[in-house]
Amino acid sequence: MTRLIQAGLLGLAMLLSGCGYNTLQGQDESIKASWAEVLNQYQRRADLVPNLVATVKGYAQQEQDVLVQVTEARARVGSVNINAASFEDEVALKQFASAQGELTSALSRLLVVSENYPQLKSDTLFRDLQAQLEGTENRITVARNRYIESVQAYNTTVRSFPSNLTAMATGAKVKPSFTVENEKAIAEPPKVDFGK
Repeated sequence: MTRLIQAGLLGLAMLLSGCGYNTLQGQDESIKASWAEVLNQYQRRADLVPNLVATVKGYAQQEQDVLVQVTEARARVGSVNINAASFEDEVALKQFASAQGELTSALSRLLVVSENYPQLKSDTLFRDLQAQLEGTENRITVARNRYIESVQAYNTTVRSFPSNLTAMATGAKVKPSFTVENEKAIAEPPKVDFGK
């Protein structure tokens, strides 16, 4: 009887090892970790923005509107309650992406302000902050890419046989990926005008 139980447990262990449960768990943790990194990079950017705004303010008093837009966009980013579990909520993910898009747009306008003030570009503090911000934007892109890849791997596992049976049994569902708010806007090439 003991050998029969042992054989049954061994068979069950072999069956479970091929069902994809551990793969689903590992990929779910990978998604959580990559989403945490996305949030980390956005937080880094949000922390840099006040320093950048303060530096530009010293030089560009007449460009107050742009500085106010950056500050307001950063405040909107801070008002979107997002945490490591938010990647499960598609609506929260869209709100987060929208707020981040507004901040990105405002920062772009702020960097245009720097083009109008050559003395600002020569300021070491501004150049350092600008380099930090550019580096952060690159880190955000890498972090989002890793998150998208993690979601893709997980969703593929959830939808593939035989792990889809395990996914159904455990309630694992396809997770939303990070998307761009306005795909039409990014499809157009940027306009560069050196006429000024």
